Amino acid sequence: MPAKKAPKADTGIHFVTGSDEAAVKKAATELAARLAPSDDPFAVETIDGAVPTVDEAVHRIHATIEALLTVPFFGGAKLVWLKSATFLADTVTGRSDSVTTAMDKLLAILEPGLPDGVRFLLSAIDPDKRRTAYKTLGKLGAVHLHDKPDFGWGATEADVINWVADRAREAGLRLEPDAAAVLAARIGAETRQLESEFAKLSLAFPPDAPLTADNIREMVPATRAGGIFDLSNALAKRDLALCLRTLRQLLRQGESGVGILLAAIMPTVRNLLVVKDLMVTHRLSPPAQPQFFKGSLDRLPAAATTHLPRKKDGTLNAYPLGIAAANSARYQLAELQRAFAACARANRELVTTQLGEELVLSRLLVEIAGK
Repeated sequence: MPAKKAPKADTGIHFVTGSDEAAVKKAATELAARLAPSDDPFAVETIDGAVPTVDEAVHRIHATIEALLTVPFFGGAKLVWLKSATFLADTVTGRSDSVTTAMDKLLAILEPGLPDGVRFLLSAIDPDKRRTAYKTLGKLGAVHLHDKPDFGWGATEADVINWVADRAREAGLRLEPDAAAVLAARIGAETRQLESEFAKLSLAFPPDAPLTADNIREMVPATRAGGIFDLSNALAKRDLALCLRTLRQLLRQGESGVGILLAAIMPTVRNLLVVKDLMVTHRLSPPAQPQFFKGSLDRLPAAATTHLPRKKDGTLNAYPLGIAAANSARYQLAELQRAFAACARANRELVTTQLGEELVLSRLLVEIAGK
């Protein structure tokens, strides 16, 4: 069994960084509170590193050097915090020779060690890890890394939804499965925005109240991706009112009728059709949750799944098919065959006629989802 690596000695230098902006800012604030030597405001010197120009970046780095070399006014210990530095990123400012030279001067001050009682904290979001400054800071002090989750090449929508649901649970919120899916579609893995939306939801709803998809739609702003997901999901559930409401919202946001048809309506109808055909042919039962349908697909012979949509790595794109399977009982096979033909007619009308986009797509949605 290999020997354990000895922990790095406390040099008084701390580097809080990563691609997760919300986590970096939170961790840096908490660490600064722990490192502050006392409640004396003169014992903590904060330099704002969020600057847009080269000159300002160089000025803030020199201000940091000066702060590190200045003895505290009343003696004793001192914390110098270079906060939210933007000039370590791969930007025009970050690549500037002037900034690089200034950072080399700062690193030269840090390398032999800080004066007794002085501590240094640098926080930076999404820095360029190839730069000498990043590598040197990692050698000189303790690195506190907070990156966004890496779901990997084979990740599915279910992985993102589960991650969002877990983060909501940590924030004290209870999301119903559909609510987690809607929130994931609108926010994704943008942790800073998620934290903001969690705070808003916590204020709007009682503790431990189960939040529904409608609650999320009311409180969380819709993005293009979120609107496409809402329309696809509403069509799968055969919720005509939500289909029409979401269609109007997407058109108001400037989406084209052909784009909505090809991104939301036609793929949903196609998934419903191919899944319904599989379930009828192979007598499959609808899954309790969309992510469970992959197990049913894996048990089918390879020839039965060759025509199903796939991801870039060649594996089945199982989660959208699972959504279709979970809602398959809402449609008959013949209805879906007619719906797919109706999508082709709508596409021709959008491209070759002067009919309004809302009229063409509203009529299509009524034809497909109307009962």
